Parts: sequence; structure tokens; C-alpha cells
Amino acid sequence: MRIASGKVVDGHVEYEGDLPDGSEVTLLAYEPEDTFEASEELKAVLLKSMAQADRGETFPIEQLFQEMLSRE
Repeated sequence: MRIASGKVVDGHVEYEGDLPDGSEVTLLAYEPEDTFEASEELKAVLLKSMAQADRGETFPIEQLFQEMLSRE
């Protein structure tokens, strides 16, 4: 799985990258007015996570999904 960004031009999504033919993709269209509220606790977690990523302290997304599913 990969996360990428593109842009809609003349009704078509333009993406600079390589995906194999037949790849299935999911699109999320963000609206400028889309917002969400975050508690102070969530803000602290997000800032800590961004700092970890800036330091290169990352792990595979599959590991995140496994951790999330194990908490259900």
C-alpha cells in the first residue's frame, strides 16, 4: 500500500508516479471547508508522531494496521 497525492485536471486525476496496470486505487477528495476537532491529548500525540517521522523513526504501515486491528 502506498499513499500518494494527485490533482484533478479536466476531470481526470493526474498522478506523478508509477503504478502497475490494473492497480486498484481509492480516492479521497478533500474539501477546503473540511475540518475536525482534536482534543489537546490528540494534538500532543500527533505532534509527537510528526517529530518521530522527522527523525526517521518510522515503521511499515502493515504494522500499524495490525496494531489497530488487535485493539478491536
